Amino acid sequence: MTRVLVVDDSALMRKQLVSMLEDEPGFEVEVARNGREALQQLDRFGPDVITLDINMPEMDGLTALSHIMVQRPTPVVMLSSLTEKGAMATLEAMALGAVDYLPKPDGTISLSIDQVRGELLCKVRAAAGARVLKGARPAAAPARAESPAPRREAPRAPLPRSTATAVARPSAASQSLSAQLAPGAGKYPYGLVVIGVSTGGPRTLEEILPSLPAYFPWPILIAQHMPVAFTGPFANRLDTHCAMKVMEVNQPTALEAGCVYIAQGGSDMFVSDRGGRLYAVVKPADRRYSWHPSVEALVDSALRVCHPQKLITVMLTGMGDDGADAMVEVFRRGGRTIAESERSAVVFGMPGELVKRGGATLTLDSAQIADQLVQWTLH
Repeated sequence: MTRVLVVDDSALMRKQLVSMLEDEPGFEVEVARNGREALQQLDRFGPDVITLDINMPEMDGLTALSHIMVQRPTPVVMLSSLTEKGAMATLEAMALGAVDYLPKPDGTISLSIDQVRGELLCKVRAAAGARVLKGARPAAAPARAESPAPRREAPRAPLPRSTATAVARPSAASQSLSAQLAPGAGKYPYGLVVIGVSTGGPRTLEEILPSLPAYFPWPILIAQHMPVAFTGPFANRLDTHCAMKVMEVNQPTALEAGCVYIAQGGSDMFVSDRGGRLYAVVKPADRRYSWHPSVEALVDSALRVCHPQKLITVMLTGMGDDGADAMVEVFRRGGRTIAESERSAVVFGMPGELVKRGGATLTLDSAQIADQLVQWTLH
């Protein structure tokens, strides 16, 4: 029996969520009206999973989450509105330790909430088996999003302490790579790094990408399963903390070294060769793929225009198997692949599938991945 604590100040929303969960076998559900009540329920009820609203009276969701991660670390699924403000708050929640998020129905709840029933059940079940990243410290108030910092040539400072992520400083290998590359070097890249990631991805990417040097010689393309309202704010958030330039791809974009390209949510990103120059392009979500942006589609397209030995693919935390077949093909043709280890992955589904299918050159903890990328591109 999976114990789920539903935390929301809306009586109607609580009723709807409880009804959806209790209609399915295997769930025991309790409710709380705000963050303060949720904290009181932690030891009494002992939830396996918490669904947590962000905007609540007395104690909001972000403040409650920071206390949960210290008092009794528990997998948390945030309920978020599909707005820029909602996206920023949700990304902060992911940095604080939330496992996943669910779009919060707006408008006519009785109609729209039925559309998320399947997603709610899927994410709650996945969260029940997820690895909780511990270490967040209690916050007196939720962190506020800041405007992007001016671009600097030197690597930026690590992410704020509120992320509770062990963000490594650039390693000796990274510093060595930076010393060998001047600004503008490698504008026309030798190869590509392609990353696929889903559940738990924002926090994992916030650990890996800031550890890479400003002049990393290959472009990095990322398919992170996210709705369209989230990828722009996520790219902006990463950009303020990474030495590399980070941007959302929402139009044809020429690929350059020292840049990270995040696929626009709700679409699929492809690599295209235009007159000998590589571009990232986005297209409407292809129904042949189950998840979007599709990792499978992105890796397949890169393999069509790049020699396999010029490809490095990385499979990070996430549910399902999106991209596993394509990365196995990269490995089979002589390319290099990394699967995040079960020890560090929030959800081992996607990297686990790559390992199970024999397509991983290396299986590494998330904290080791940046150094490995530097070593492979340096040599």
